[in-house]
Amino acid sequence: MPAAPRTPTRTPLLRRPPLGVWVAVFWVTVVLVRSFQRRDELAHLTNLNGNIEDGSLLVTALATTFVALLVFRLPLAALVVSLSGSVAAIGTGVPEAPVVLFLLAAVVIGYITATRSRLMSVAGAVLSCVVVLVSQDNGAVWAALTAITFVAWLVGNTVRQSRTHTEALRRRATQQAVTEERLRIARELHDMVAHSIGIIAIQAGVGSRVMETQPAETRKALDAIEATSRETLSGLRRLLGALRETDTDGGEPPRDPAPGLADLGGLVTTTHEVGVRVEVRWKGQRRPLPPDIDLSAFRIVQEAVTNVVRHSGTRDCAVTLDHRQDALLVEVVDLGCGGRPPTASGGYGIVGMRERVSLLHGEFSAGPRPGGGFRVAARLPLPAGDAGAVATAETGGRAGARERTEPATDTAPAGAAGPAGGERLPGHVTEPASPAGQVRG
Repeated sequence: MPAAPRTPTRTPLLRRPPLGVWVAVFWVTVVLVRSFQRRDELAHLTNLNGNIEDGSLLVTALATTFVALLVFRLPLAALVVSLSGSVAAIGTGVPEAPVVLFLLAAVVIGYITATRSRLMSVAGAVLSCVVVLVSQDNGAVWAALTAITFVAWLVGNTVRQSRTHTEALRRRATQQAVTEERLRIARELHDMVAHSIGIIAIQAGVGSRVMETQPAETRKALDAIEATSRETLSGLRRLLGALRETDTDGGEPPRDPAPGLADLGGLVTTTHEVGVRVEVRWKGQRRPLPPDIDLSAFRIVQEAVTNVVRHSGTRDCAVTLDHRQDALLVEVVDLGCGGRPPTASGGYGIVGMRERVSLLHGEFSAGPRPGGGFRVAARLPLPAGDAGAVATAETGGRAGARERTEPATDTAPAGAAGPAGGERLPGHVTEPASPAGQVRG
């Protein structure tokens, strides 16, 4: 796939200067403004003998400029500069100057605590408290500056913890998304491949046993293997296509449509070819379903029927699909020998079906029936908008729809005992009669 053309980036005429440059520009502007007010301003700045005001201004300007230049790359050095400037400003005789630089040092301590290691932050806070203790004779001032340092450290530590917590949540969300995607792919591969491989294995066994005596049956088994293999390859191409990156135009690559309940006919046919008759019973008003529910319902039926073929030892099973106003009910029952469930042999079929239903906020159950056999049932809730849109049509068309009334929970499927001699029964789909003028889904 050709790489997307890169958009040429234009070099800005003026890159954003560092913070220290802006601070230096500020102090130069202050000097220029003062020079308009006093012509000998530069002379006063260079001659500090007895010039208390300009001396404190010069110390503050130099200290803040160097702190701004160093704080993001060398924050500990910026802290040393701010503390040194505060000590030097004490000698100027202006009481506000050292306080301002001590406050600047507290800001640097907060930044160090939020962005650097815990050892560096503690070392910076201790250094600041020691400098305040040595340079200040007034106990009240020392206590106030120490408290400010402690508050700055607490604020920085809070920011650090919040950032760490946010990063942990982001990593957890990323891992959860990756895990969910892996589970989705695993479910899709299992549901797609397990059924097909089971059919292929049974057909291959049948063909090998009757190869010498019934060539026609062998040819039929080979044809079924070929058709099932092609269907599986098509599904794998669709799944792999969904995992590919988008094309250069930003659209998605073309994909084959995902299977749904409309494909139950093919499932019934392939299952009948391996000796298991599947009767599909439709109840309620059939209508288009959301793609995720349609796919999940098909996969549940497919996996349940595959388990019947592999584990039940019966020739018949019944699939009931009940379209209700707020949910789709799916049920697969058989009259097998009631052997161990598929999960007992290390399979993931029931686990995958349960996960599919859970993702749709539905209900799922699977287990042996009291009268023998196995039952898989799922309730897939429909979106509120989809349910409300069909309420009127469902009410008006209920009288014209012929609904099968036998319960699907414990009632044996029709023809479960099979005819005499154990001959195979053809699989079929039973649909309700549609009202006049209605197109069946």
